[in-house]
Amino acid sequence: MAVSHDAYRHKGSGSQNVAYAVAGGLSAQSSAFGSQTYAIRVSTCSLPDGTNNGARISVGDNPTASATSALLPLNWIEYIKVGPGQKIAVLGNSAATGSVSVTELTD
Repeated sequence: MAVSHDAYRHKGSGSQNVAYAVAGGLSAQSSAFGSQTYAIRVSTCSLPDGTNNGARISVGDNPTASATSALLPLNWIEYIKVGPGQKIAVLGNSAATGSVSVTELTD
């Protein structure tokens, strides 16, 4: 039987910003998620322009974001199911740098 959630709780702690490099640069990883983290809320905020249109993201035990990883557009909030101890990797999708806000969520 599948388990689904329509809401997760904010842990009160466990938020971090992960800075990303320009497209073609090096992928950056977050710190490992806490032992009670089962989902994350990620977003990147900025004014869209010709040099900044979002970030590429990948989640796993030792992830690396690349040009073919999932796109997180600017000013978009995404919820991702994760496991304790996993990480998120980020990489810019354009010629701009920025950061992705990562908030850990629990059941």
